[in-house]
Amino acid sequence: MGKSKEISKDLRKIIVDLHKSGSSLGAISKRLKVPCSSVQTIVCKYKHHGTTQPSYSSGRRRVLSPRDERTLVQKVQINPRTTAKDLVKMLEETGTKIEHFGEMSSGLMKQK
Repeated sequence: MGKSKEISKDLRKIIVDLHKSGSSLGAISKRLKVPCSSVQTIVCKYKHHGTTQPSYSSGRRRVLSPRDERTLVQKVQINPRTTAKDLVKMLEETGTKIEHFGEMSSGLMKQK
């Protein structure tokens, strides 16, 4: 599926204003010459998030917060023979759930 042009902020605002005034999605689509699916997506995102700004996220979400990473590094520097299972237990006590050791080790590798 090819990437299309991003719809401008002004046009997004116009779409939301027209929808608030009671126009149907199809009527807005024909009037502004924008695909109906794009109009529907913009309106749904506005209803859910309350804004017309596009949300960007690139890459995988971080499992550990910077604070958790610092804590891990400090524990390993104090006792280099600490096992991964001990580190996972320590993180679970603080409320961070780790499913795989690899999620934790990437933070430790960056600190070397």
